[in-house]
Amino acid sequence: MDQFIERDQLIKEWIYEAAKTIKTSFNAELDIQQKSNRNDLVTNMDKTIEKLFIEKIQQFFPGERILGEEGFGDNVQNLDGVVWIIDPIDGTLNFIKQQSDFAIMIAIYENGKGQMGYIYDVMQDKLYSAQKGNGAYCNQTLIPVVDDKPLKEGLVAISSALMSKEEGLARIVGRASSGVRLIGSAGIETAHVVSGRLVGYLAASLAPWDIAAGKVIAEEVGLIYTKLNGDSIDLLKKNASLVAAPLAHEEIISLLSAENKA
Repeated sequence: MDQFIERDQLIKEWIYEAAKTIKTSFNAELDIQQKSNRNDLVTNMDKTIEKLFIEKIQQFFPGERILGEEGFGDNVQNLDGVVWIIDPIDGTLNFIKQQSDFAIMIAIYENGKGQMGYIYDVMQDKLYSAQKGNGAYCNQTLIPVVDDKPLKEGLVAISSALMSKEEGLARIVGRASSGVRLIGSAGIETAHVVSGRLVGYLAASLAPWDIAAGKVIAEEVGLIYTKLNGDSIDLLKKNASLVAAPLAHEEIISLLSAENKA
């Protein structure tokens, strides 16, 4: 893709603008609506931020399609050409209940291949970003290629939905690793794998906007991002997902395969 530098500068400006808008909402009353269940919520701020990004993209990059969580973008049925994939507030429940552990996520894909990815941990002021082939960064610091530790030497994160559906999986991974953590934001959990704080993150059902940015960043530091069965991610559907260091990824896939055969 062309104009990497211009796009990078603009996206970062938009993200910081969005974060400032989010923070100003802390003292205001949120309009909170339920989507699929009582823990799947959307606020007026999710919608405001998505609309902000869409307006910016349409102004600077007209003709490029947008897939957004709140549905204000395009009806994206394929990944032909340039597609932006946006999650305005990843970890909305955390945003509502704790005002922490939530992220802004933006990714750009071209003909199905990740080109740019951004995860901004708003309250920690940490912007994880990557351009394909140019490494990954946390703010201005280059993130080193992952230390390929085996599962037993690291912590893993598991989504609450996966733990509730797959008790056997939680027992196996908990026993095989040093311990299990749960944050409630796919973006932040992926960022923690990228930074080496976790060796893996497993989730029962991640939407394209939960995955897209993190996948670009993760692959730049040598992580493997697949479905839980090892198949390739489908960014037009929800995926049971796994992002992990290579050794841990192989071990987890093996453990899950053995559990499914049992």
